[in-house]
Amino acid sequence: MSDARTSTNPPGDDPAAIEAEIEATRARLAETVDELAVRIHPKTIAQRSADEAKARFQDAVYTPDGKPRVERLAAVGAAVAALLALVVWRRLRK
Repeated sequence: MSDARTSTNPPGDDPAAIEAEIEATRARLAETVDELAVRIHPKTIAQRSADEAKARFQDAVYTPDGKPRVERLAAVGAAVAALLALVVWRRLRK
């Protein structure tokens, strides 16, 4: 986003050059504000978070070549089975 004119190289005394510099600065600021507004919009943040969660889940469940990680899936299945067994055992015990 650097321009040929910077704060160290003022446009001079020419009013047209000053106006052009002001307009260029306004345009850059407007682009920056628009970009920031998109980045902080709640829907954008939620979508980005959901995409990151999906990617983490995908990495945890599948290998880089797309095959399921059987050992992890088996561990999750065993944990769910143990939790269900505990719930059933506690209900039967009462």
